[in-house]
Amino acid sequence: MKWIDMPPVWLLLAIVLTWWIAELQPMSWAIGGPITDLLGGLLVGGGIVLILLAAVEMRKQRTTIIPHMEADRLVSSGIFKRSRNPIYLGDTLVLAGLALRWDAPVALLLVPLFMFTITQRFIIPEENRLRVKFRADFARYCQKTRRWV
Repeated sequence: MKWIDMPPVWLLLAIVLTWWIAELQPMSWAIGGPITDLLGGLLVGGGIVLILLAAVEMRKQRTTIIPHMEADRLVSSGIFKRSRNPIYLGDTLVLAGLALRWDAPVALLLVPLFMFTITQRFIIPEENRLRVKFRADFARYCQKTRRWV
């Protein structure tokens, strides 16, 4: 059952909830318009770019992208110079962007809940494994690079 406890599954769940909220919310709560459509599109696009940049960097470094697995290398180059978790940041941007594109401002409340869930279920355990395996290198990386942005 570990395959189901993966970040894309949590993201998909949050996206489905966002869509559901968009379908059920009263139209009087809508804030839509060209500005929110543009912002939503930019967030979704930016999130996808972050995810792709991180995946390419991890592939170049020949380490796993799967959260529950042991990393072969500490990746601190490329997009990982800016964020220790660019894939999770990208997921979050996609979620926020879809809430705006689907005109569901209430669903934006899911964004911090998603971030909290991802941090507790994936980021903290991943960081603990990296801390044990890469010790001083990981400590230096944490001092230079923030967890999210």
